[in-house]
Amino acid sequence: MELRTLRYFVAVAEELHFGRAATRLHMSQPPLSRAIKQLEADVGAPLFVRSPAGVTLTPVGTVLLDEARALLDHADRVRARVSAAAGVTTITVGILGDGTDPGVSRLAAAYRRRHPGIEIRVRDADLTDPTCGLRTGLVDVALTRAPFDETALTVRALRSDPVGVVLRADDPLARRDGLRMAELSDRRWFQFPRGTDPVWQAYWNGGLPREGPVVRAVQECLQAVLWNGTVGLAPLGHDLPAELAVVPLTDMAPSRVVAVWNAGDTNPLIRSFVEIATTAYRH
Repeated sequence: MELRTLRYFVAVAEELHFGRAATRLHMSQPPLSRAIKQLEADVGAPLFVRSPAGVTLTPVGTVLLDEARALLDHADRVRARVSAAAGVTTITVGILGDGTDPGVSRLAAAYRRRHPGIEIRVRDADLTDPTCGLRTGLVDVALTRAPFDETALTVRALRSDPVGVVLRADDPLARRDGLRMAELSDRRWFQFPRGTDPVWQAYWNGGLPREGPVVRAVQECLQAVLWNGTVGLAPLGHDLPAELAVVPLTDMAPSRVVAVWNAGDTNPLIRSFVEIATTAYRH
């Protein structure tokens, strides 16, 4: 069995859906389906029960999943040891936003267990660069939020979070259970500095041109709301000062937490990082 085929199998087994697995693997669905059928032929038994809603593992598939994960973990450790022998002993991770996210904590613990000899450097990025310095070589891989310009980058979705509007607690709209974008059309919104990725700026402005103060960091966004009543958007589930409130937006696309790295970068420490992150953010 090829490691690549086993990675395909694990992706389908974890997503329980060929379409989502193909998206995760950055490939089209037909070659993924063919690879899994060939693997089933090699094994001599079905690995999945297929239905219009997705797939479920057969008893044989459940056994293979445990073995495949163990084999892939071992392969990653081999690559890491070889990289260490060649002098590659560090990985720099860019983090945008809330570093207290439970997903980050689980990822850090799992990565330390898998690669105890690797030094992990962390770069905390501000809101002006959604790739956290990836394009300029400051980091090897980034934990950030999409959407942004993905040219020459590889992106793995880890989780989706609903988004809300941050308001002062005494704002009349703060008492609402939900809001629509149109209800905020007369408000001032925070802006990112000139030159910031336009895809990123457009998302956090709700897809429309806005006017308002320029900010670079999360705390500046919160202070702009507190002092000036500026409208800001934020993923739900984050702690806010008592003076602020967040109201869910009913017509806003979710914010995707993603791992992103430079396309074509074959550093095994990055590949292992992304695979561990995929599991850590699922729980």
